[in-house]
Amino acid sequence: MKIVSYNVNGIKARLPRLIEYLTEQQPDVVCLQELKSADEGFPEADIRAAGYGAVWHGQKGFNGVAILAKGADPVERKRGLDGEPEDEHSRYIEAEVNGVTIASIYLPNGNPVPGPKFDYKLRWIDRLSRQALTLLAEERPVVLAGDYNVIPNDDDTFSVRAMASDALMQPESRQGYRALLAQGWTDALRTRFPTGGVWTFWDYQAGAWQRDAGFRIDHLLLSPQAADRLISAGVDKEYRGREKASDHAPTWVRLRG
Repeated sequence: MKIVSYNVNGIKARLPRLIEYLTEQQPDVVCLQELKSADEGFPEADIRAAGYGAVWHGQKGFNGVAILAKGADPVERKRGLDGEPEDEHSRYIEAEVNGVTIASIYLPNGNPVPGPKFDYKLRWIDRLSRQALTLLAEERPVVLAGDYNVIPNDDDTFSVRAMASDALMQPESRQGYRALLAQGWTDALRTRFPTGGVWTFWDYQAGAWQRDAGFRIDHLLLSPQAADRLISAGVDKEYRGREKASDHAPTWVRLRG
């Protein structure tokens, strides 16, 4: 079972690349982020034509998350996180696919630091942590997949100096991520590449792709029951280099069963 996290940076602009990826790789589940589309604008017909069912939580021009499943309709369990009823950002959706609970996550960027956007990021991590504990208590296979907008370790970026003042690498951001792992979640990509040096994002600016000046912010966290089924994890890096590609590459985990 191949489960993918893919920040498409605009589903309408990136639809040809997404369909191309689904056709070539045939993943079992794809968690999308940054749809930048209202619910009614989601290209359900195109995705169904490619052989995938979907649930989605859209927002016009910003954010937006979805879960696609090959040959099946994901069974939605939850959309949005508890804790801030006034929060209208579409950043979390959770569904059941073939006995696995899967969440698609688009954690706030948090820049500039300091400021209200960074404060919101930290509150959102806390809210995610509470939901993560609830999921762990079910003692079932769970995958929390998405763009976390956190660079967990110094070896997860091409340049510590370049990112030092960014919200993605602040001590508070990292602490929030590590607190999640401390609950009992396994960082699939880190388990596969324990010494780092694997990127999932390359900015469009300053020739970042050409210079391989990237960093790792797309993560798949596994509950103990999912981690027991871990076969491999990786990044389909080549898709970042295609014409009109997203600035993220599809990041994946493969589980037994």
